[in-house]
Amino acid sequence: MLRILDRLEEWLVASLMAAATVVIFVAVVHRYASALPIPGLQDWLLRINLSWAQELCIYLFIWMAKFGAAYGVRTGIHVGVDVLINRLPARVRAKFIVFGLLAGALFTGIIGTLGATFVWQIAHTDQVSADLEVPMWIVYLAIPCGSYLMCFRFLQVAWTFIRTGALPHHDIAHVEGIDENADALHPADLQHGAKP
Repeated sequence: MLRILDRLEEWLVASLMAAATVVIFVAVVHRYASALPIPGLQDWLLRINLSWAQELCIYLFIWMAKFGAAYGVRTGIHVGVDVLINRLPARVRAKFIVFGLLAGALFTGIIGTLGATFVWQIAHTDQVSADLEVPMWIVYLAIPCGSYLMCFRFLQVAWTFIRTGALPHHDIAHVEGIDENADALHPADLQHGAKP
């Protein structure tokens, strides 16, 4: 079940990012192509209304950021200042880490609950977005959904750390799917002619 949630999270973040990129690209090409002094093309392009593109991109990036933050907690890619924590004795360090993870879970749980209350209240109004005219509760739904997922990820990481003592760690030099076998060799082996 967690594997399905992991893949769904990754798919959602990637799809939102791809959709926003395509919308921005189309809007920019449309804007500059509409300025070309080609009578037939210019008239046709000016009839196409893309005034909604900026608003849609903002909403796509909001949703992407909320779910991307949860992905960041799960994979350990969030920036953290842990110089002092890493210098503490192991037992004290572990307590600080658990405290930090549980504080993150509490904070995101509170934000999710406040967001859900706000969405519930705004859903009972007729408020819509300016250009797309979508109900605003759909836009604001990103707050409770993303925050509750992030809260779950904090609890998941805390539980794993309590059981195993391991935190998710992101290796910036590793690219998933690129020659997995090369990771097993030491760099010195590669200098002496060993093949991955």
